[in-house]
Amino acid sequence: MSRLAQTHGLTDVQREILATVRDFVDKEILPVATELEHRDEYPQAIVDGLRELGLFGLMIPEEYGGLGESLLTYALCVEEIARGWMSVSGIINTHFIVAYLLQRHGTQEQRERFLPRMAAGEVRGAFSMSEPGLGSDVAAITSKAVRDGDAYVLTGQKMWLTNGGTSTLVAVLCRTGEGRAEGDAPHRSLTSFLVEKEPGFGEVRPGLTIPGKIEKMGYKGVDTTEFIMDGLRVPADRVLGGATGRGFYQMMDGVEVGRVNVAARGCGVARRAFELGIAYAQQRHTFGRPIAQHQAVQFKLAEMATKVEAAHAMMVNAARKKDSGERNDLEAGMAKYLASEYCKEVVEDAFRIHGGYGFSKEYEIERLYREAPMLLIGEGTAEIQKMIIGRRLLEEYRYQG
Repeated sequence: MSRLAQTHGLTDVQREILATVRDFVDKEILPVATELEHRDEYPQAIVDGLRELGLFGLMIPEEYGGLGESLLTYALCVEEIARGWMSVSGIINTHFIVAYLLQRHGTQEQRERFLPRMAAGEVRGAFSMSEPGLGSDVAAITSKAVRDGDAYVLTGQKMWLTNGGTSTLVAVLCRTGEGRAEGDAPHRSLTSFLVEKEPGFGEVRPGLTIPGKIEKMGYKGVDTTEFIMDGLRVPADRVLGGATGRGFYQMMDGVEVGRVNVAARGCGVARRAFELGIAYAQQRHTFGRPIAQHQAVQFKLAEMATKVEAAHAMMVNAARKKDSGERNDLEAGMAKYLASEYCKEVVEDAFRIHGGYGFSKEYEIERLYREAPMLLIGEGTAEIQKMIIGRRLLEEYRYQG
């Protein structure tokens, strides 16, 4: 086992789960990841394997058929999976955010209806906030939901929906005008809806169209789509938590989990890049000796390993803070920011160590080089993270003079 990125204080159960996931990654993901990624092929066999391992129910409470594990356990599993292929970790991330939203904010009927089937992997979750002209300004959402009897009619266009084609349950954030007082902030009129649909592309149910996959430079295999609503009727009992106007708070709570996930992905990709870089440096010879013996390369390896270790520590701290029930937006923002930036830098250094071969699709580092940039923008850009961090620091260190 690698000396880097070790986590102290784990239970025997946590260590057993991680060992199982690590073995699955080494045997079932790493040997096929690059080939599948180059074909942009959905990794169905890998997903089936994760389902058999019970990974889709990892954080879902035991009373609903899940394993009832902590966010820390989940994040460490994500780190291992991203080390094999980051796209696979994206497939389970949105699923867990929806499960978390149901567990924390859903009605009892909603939890009983969806969580057992989500734990079994029969229902697959996705969530949708972003819109074509929106970016990170979630409070400016224009998609609308209008009450019509015992249902809501949803209209609007969503963007960057991970698992848009394969999911069967989507948490969608729309604007409702009910209960909003004059002068209220725009985010107070946002509501989360639970939309059930068939997997696939095209018109997947009346009023809902999932166009084909968006072509991306990296993060392939996982389907990323638009989500077009045109008179989509959703029963009123599918409002998350049963009350309108709470959607912004609910989604931001879920995004905190998502940011820990993105940090964990950054840790996993960075660790894999370090592994590839240090192995290649000992195999490649220049000027009569392995390039690992050149001081310039040793300096790179030292910097890479330090960044892997630091990012992992911050990610673990953010997960443990959330598990303790404390507010962790500061820690999650810091972990996501640092891990994604360090991931980019470690991958680039591994790419440089590979020299010209890093530019060849025959080498795994080429895939990582295209995957790492997604982490800089997923779950909020680096700039958004710094805004969140800055505001929270000003709250914590308010000047009293």
